[in-house]
Amino acid sequence: MDLIVESDIYVPSMSDTGEYIDKIPSFANLKNGLRCPCGTRKDKTYDCAAYFTTHIKTQTHKKWLNDMNTNKKNYYTENVQLKETINNQKFIIARLEKDINVKIKTIDYLTQQLVCRETVNNEVSNLLDFD
Repeated sequence: MDLIVESDIYVPSMSDTGEYIDKIPSFANLKNGLRCPCGTRKDKTYDCAAYFTTHIKTQTHKKWLNDMNTNKKNYYTENVQLKETINNQKFIIARLEKDINVKIKTIDYLTQQLVCRETVNNEVSNLLDFD
């Protein structure tokens, strides 16, 4: 099984006034390139700062950044809801793992009981064959 390494996803920076702004990250640390979630070119990976600089000047990217600034409160609300969903899912998973562990122990116990009965039955049948 091969490990697949994906490119990093671009996240705009926050200005002193609380607005999202474009800040080109250092590509020296981005070994696998950078993808932008703006939708201009889906699944396009940028391998150097020059190409990414050209990308952030596109109208689609600028519109996306403007939409991010317009919908900041909605993104915050959605983030809070997603965190709550994740916590609920963790609780459900923990409960299911506990149920599975109990059932595994039950299966192990019943398997052991079955093996013991088979052993006793084999011994009894061997005694009957005794002359």
